[in-house]
Amino acid sequence: MIILKSKEEIDKIARASQVVAEVLQELRNLAKAGVTTEELDQAAERMIRNRKAIPAFKGYRNFPATLCVSVNEQVVHGIPSPKRVLKNGDIVGLDLGAICDGYYGDSAITVSVGEVPDPVRRLIEVTRESLERGIAQVREGGRLSDISHAVQSHVEEAGFSVVRDFVGHGIGRSLHEEPQIPNFGEPGRGPRLKTGMVLAIEPMVNMGGPEVKVLKDGWTAVTEDGSWSAHFEHTVAVSKDGPVVLSRQAT
Repeated sequence: MIILKSKEEIDKIARASQVVAEVLQELRNLAKAGVTTEELDQAAERMIRNRKAIPAFKGYRNFPATLCVSVNEQVVHGIPSPKRVLKNGDIVGLDLGAICDGYYGDSAITVSVGEVPDPVRRLIEVTRESLERGIAQVREGGRLSDISHAVQSHVEEAGFSVVRDFVGHGIGRSLHEEPQIPNFGEPGRGPRLKTGMVLAIEPMVNMGGPEVKVLKDGWTAVTEDGSWSAHFEHTVAVSKDGPVVLSRQAT
């Protein structure tokens, strides 16, 4: 069942989403060569709690950390480690959630550590652009798969592939609600978009094939072919006037 949110509920989701946006911006600046992924996680938890919010991921289905940190061929759900030290040329997916007043916000970015080759920089750009293409389809009366199709089309035109094993999702009083939002599919299908729906749209894009596998830790998803992957996510509300991106940092 898709839960429509009131304005008051969306305001609470927006507050949680702004906490996430602010913390991700600070983490972007901390993701430098020589920093461990555990240090990023510790910083994320400290910054969330300093904002009187609660880390959304820590303990969720027994996930052990506040921040998902996915490096290079890791697609999503990377577990922070004191042994994983970032180095120049890496790319890092930072996926973060927070809870405020019982409501969730969720967002992700991928950043480069120092200089990366042009194809890798293009991967990050295309993934970010595909998220914006998907968001542009968030309009009352549209279909859910219009979002999916916009993401897939942009990614594949650039010569990359979308991950099919993981999807976006509704969000509100729970981190994962209906509907599921694939990053592929034909347009004009699925539920109609209605004012009050809140969606976490999150393209995951690989340089090689779309296939992924989960490592023995039960969480970290990596590309089957070892190619690198990027991930971006925003929490977006449907309104009569189009998309409202709740997790875009306020200026």
